[in-house]
Amino acid sequence: MATPKETALLTALKHKIDFKTKPLNALGFLESLAMQIGRVQKTTSPTLNKPTIIVFAGDHGLAKEGVSAYPPEVTYQMVMNFLGGGAAINVFCKQNNISLKIVDAGVNFDFEPNSLLINSKVGYGTKNMMVEPAMTTNQVNKCLEESAKIVRDVAQGGCNIIGFGEMGIGNTSAASLLMSKFTALPIEQCIGRGTGLDDSQFQKKRIILTTILEKYPENYSPIQTLATFGGFEIAQICGGMLEAYRQNMLIMVDGFIATSAYLVASFIEPNISNNAIFCHLSEESGHQKMLDFLNAKPILNLNMRLGEGTGCAMAYPIITNAVAFLNNMASFDSAGVANK
Repeated sequence: MATPKETALLTALKHKIDFKTKPLNALGFLESLAMQIGRVQKTTSPTLNKPTIIVFAGDHGLAKEGVSAYPPEVTYQMVMNFLGGGAAINVFCKQNNISLKIVDAGVNFDFEPNSLLINSKVGYGTKNMMVEPAMTTNQVNKCLEESAKIVRDVAQGGCNIIGFGEMGIGNTSAASLLMSKFTALPIEQCIGRGTGLDDSQFQKKRIILTTILEKYPENYSPIQTLATFGGFEIAQICGGMLEAYRQNMLIMVDGFIATSAYLVASFIEPNISNNAIFCHLSEESGHQKMLDFLNAKPILNLNMRLGEGTGCAMAYPIITNAVAFLNNMASFDSAGVANK
């Protein structure tokens, strides 16, 4: 139930948007974004300050079962690529003036100290879910605390819009399992080809994930579910999103894996949806169903499925345009244009 103050703000935002020099609703989804951003910031003249994307990396014990087309070593090798500036997320962040931070949430590798890398390692990869739960609840709570601290520091630096990316071989499997448990959809509707599995590899992945769900049939709490089926990077994204909500930041949600972390966060804090901007529709087949479950509409559909937060970086210029038209476009009165 909106308070009188919130109702007045929404009325003022709608009036400001509707009386720009355009037909009603002519800017479509941009108008909805402008309304949302103004509502989150409690103003009719919002700003986007120091946009930041944080990429969390972690390894998965389940990767040993062959659920990915790539070997587990690619996780640490890609972190090195991020640190060297050579990955897609580096290019897109630089292109769009977005700050980028890389976090070792649980990679099975010891990195040399690097000013670009935040050490938030909770373990050297999760356990193999075919044998035991991926994490303990203590590890999950540690993940939530670590990423909350990182996001708090970013917020204190002046950032009010933040995106989350990930890197972790095997993490589409973890995301699919989380999706199935939280949405109650059959695992067949939640899995995709991840990094590019062929037909036989995809069938193997389906059998493995079905077996895992049969191994853990109980209905757990959100934290226990995250511990059983998640990953260090997914848990830290979840914690980061929750802290971003507590800091009243705009939260840019990336693709399939980041959305699975958001899904968990939404069960812990349902009001997080007020601050969430869904950046793109991933090619990973379960993503559309997860967005449908969340009643979420993504900004872009570019047939992307890279992860890393690349969807956030690509959508950010559109978000800036939503704010720009709200703040800078003339009204009918100021432009002397008849509106009827």
